Amino acid sequence: MNKIRQYFTTFVLIRGFFIAMLGSAFIYLNYFGFTSALFNTILGLASLYFLLKSETKIWFTTGAFFGLFWFWWIALSLIHYDMVWAAPIEILIIMFTYGLIFSFISWFSEKVSYYFIKKETAHPTLLSLLLKSIGLLGLSYIHPLSFDWFKPELMFVESYLGIEKWQFALVLLGMSVSLWQKKYVYMIIVLLAYRPLPSQTPHTTGNIALVTTHTSVHDKWDKTQHDKQFNALFKQIDDAIDAGKTLVILPESVFPIFLNRNQVLLEKLQEKAKKVSIVTGGLYWDGKTPRNSTYIFTHGEVSIANKVLLVPFGEANPLPDFLSDWVNEVFYDGAVDYKASDKVTDYQIDGITYRNAICFEATSEKLYEKDKKGQRPKNMIVLSNNGWFHPSIESTLQKLLLQYYNKKYGTTIYHAINMSQSYMIKSKE
Repeated sequence: MNKIRQYFTTFVLIRGFFIAMLGSAFIYLNYFGFTSALFNTILGLASLYFLLKSETKIWFTTGAFFGLFWFWWIALSLIHYDMVWAAPIEILIIMFTYGLIFSFISWFSEKVSYYFIKKETAHPTLLSLLLKSIGLLGLSYIHPLSFDWFKPELMFVESYLGIEKWQFALVLLGMSVSLWQKKYVYMIIVLLAYRPLPSQTPHTTGNIALVTTHTSVHDKWDKTQHDKQFNALFKQIDDAIDAGKTLVILPESVFPIFLNRNQVLLEKLQEKAKKVSIVTGGLYWDGKTPRNSTYIFTHGEVSIANKVLLVPFGEANPLPDFLSDWVNEVFYDGAVDYKASDKVTDYQIDGITYRNAICFEATSEKLYEKDKKGQRPKNMIVLSNNGWFHPSIESTLQKLLLQYYNKKYGTTIYHAINMSQSYMIKSKE
């Protein structure tokens, strides 16, 4: 009991809260419309510096608060399943999971250091600091239940420091040596990770119309409202045609029906596609399993691109089959999991190749893999429905992650969203 109690002393809790707050501030500042490269740089460096010099029990509370500050919004989806009672439990599980991951990194680092040095030290050793740094570098490869949104280097996505692994490694190296030698002069190593800010020249979507919709989860699945919703979508398409656009992009599953089984809507969309190309979200049914899909209408023809990475628990259960079936039966009224495509889809519109991405998968490395020609995607069309987590920081974190991948791979991203403002992300350097 004393062992457990020492992890929850006032000092440990406050210290962990403070470190995690520093490392999460960039999300909340962005959410409230405030972005400062200098501020984000200082806050990110301070968070990592105080974390590296802390002991294992503080690493646990820091990890727990990181889990809370970054991912509390996940529990909002339970509201739509009438399971509000489970929200605190889910949040505690998230906190405990990241607390364990963080504390293991520190515990392992200190154990290995002690094994080689053979004595306890009041000051962190270089070996323990370097091992903790390696652990932080590897955190972006650890995906609890297939969820991969936690990337420590993301705190520098809108800063004067780069987000590449080698740049993050230099930041951690500078801090480790500085803490080991107790001299701030070694922080100069961090300057090697400097990345100049891109120009502030605004980019327009040109001949592409990005549609934003504002349909709640409840209304979206209310069949009595579908005619009204679909008419509004066709109005958006007509507006794009009148504006001389060549492509109109609608959000994820704005047609919350098995669109391939609705001949009337298909023919209407194909007719509109003779005047403007249309990319829209809709469900797909092959007679056995449902899919979350993108429908591409060009020159009166239609093609379909299915989702590759499904949302854990939201679309597919990541648990073993014997547990998955039970969870689906008890918590999701026996609903069948969606089925994922086995490969990423690229499609062409007016001679330009776009990679297909639907919501969650756009923030995963897999969608940025090289194609058969050895090239990463130059353009990506992303369709999202953020209604499950509205209002929250989810849409802000999602955008920061897309900025991260844009910086990393140079992919221009066209993002059409339900319940958040649509946008384009393009490299400015």
